[in-house]
Amino acid sequence: MFGNSKKDTGKPGAPGTAPSNSLNSLTQGAVVEGTVKADSDIRVDGKIKGKLHCAAKVIIGPSGHIEGEIRCKNAVIEGKFIGNIDVEELLNVRETAHIDGEVNVGKLIVQSGATFNVTCNMGGVKKSDQGAAGSSKANTAHASAGKPQQA
Repeated sequence: MFGNSKKDTGKPGAPGTAPSNSLNSLTQGAVVEGTVKADSDIRVDGKIKGKLHCAAKVIIGPSGHIEGEIRCKNAVIEGKFIGNIDVEELLNVRETAHIDGEVNVGKLIVQSGATFNVTCNMGGVKKSDQGAAGSSKANTAHASAGKPQQA
């Protein structure tokens, strides 16, 4: 009508689209076992045992616990994570975080007080690229004192 023949397929609620400001949430007390996939940000204050694949930001709140695998664009961890995490851009590890496992990140911030016991590959280096120039490994790093650290 009124000369506009284009259909707007970017409306919230249209199949296959999510509003850019939407947030998925798993509240405290909730437990999920299996694979969780999200196109927009997700906050976990409950527990996930399995895989979490997110095209945006993953936030693990102070009461959140994930055991398994995470693949995401960005992540903020305040709770507990055990397993393998692949973060395309920035991983922000807060002072209340406890992380054990393998970490692959573009950039990393570890705040004072965090427990960070990991094998870490930085700069977009993945497991299959180990040994390639530019890989950085830190085995069993522990951030516990001083100012926030940024690698």
